[in-house]
Formats: sequence, C-alpha cells, structure tokens
Amino acid sequence: MSSIKKNIAGINTIAKKGVKVGIVRSEYNSQIVDSMYAKCLDTLLGAKVSGKNIKMIKVPGAFELPFACQKLANTKKFDVIIALGALIEGGTPHFDYIASSCAQGIMDVSLKTGTPVVFGVLTTNTMAQAKARIDKGVEVAVAAIEITKLNL
Repeated sequence: MSSIKKNIAGINTIAKKGVKVGIVRSEYNSQIVDSMYAKCLDTLLGAKVSGKNIKMIKVPGAFELPFACQKLANTKKFDVIIALGALIEGGTPHFDYIASSCAQGIMDVSLKTGTPVVFGVLTTNTMAQAKARIDKGVEVAVAAIEITKLNL
C-alpha cells in the first residue's frame, strides 16, 4: 500500500499536474536521512508527482542545506523544495548552533526567494528518537504537495 493512503494529515493527497519538486538532503546521519528520503519519494510518487519532475541533490550536512536550497530556488525551476536532514544532539553546543542556523537559513530562503522550502530536518536528543521519527519524510512530502495548491 502506498504511504500516501496513510499520510500524516489523514487525507489522500494528489499533486497538481506538472508540479516540480527539489529535494536537498544531508549525507550526515545518512541512516536516518536515507529512510526519510525513501518515504518522502514514495509519498511524492504516490501523489502523482512525476519522477522526472523531482530533482534530488546531496550536501555534506545540515549546515549546508540552506545554501543548496537557495541555489535550487534561484533557478526558478521548482514549485517547492524539501530540505531533509537529521541532527542528533551530542555533548557540546555544536548541535544548538547547527540546528538554529539550519532552521533560520531554510526559513530565510523561503521568504527571500518566494519558493516554499519545507523543513524536514529532525532535531533529536538520541538516535532512537531519530529512528522513531523517519515518517517525517511522509509529512514533508504531504506539506510540499499541499503548499503548491495554495491560491495566493
């Protein structure tokens, strides 16, 4: 059964015809991000987004997500961009700096470019918490599809 039938919003989401989706995913914590990406992609395809209209690029870590999202947004080729990553807290303040910079950077890209960027970056205390939240891939795909339907 396609994940779209059991999406987090409890609705059957179908994308607008011809919608183009950019996905930027972090390679850091790849065990988690790869699973999120698989769920995201399955949900997009299940919602009738054409595979040829989905472009995915990888970046080293979450700190680089905003830069790559901005590069994609500046092309004006995408209706929506999805940022995927996983930050797992360690014993230093590094986590706080990266999480804050990543979140603010992604929001800034959306506001400055006018292209919506959906925040699919987990910020958890443990690997177990991150593994329990890989369905975030479904959530962000649904959010991406739904935001492209706004009549603004």
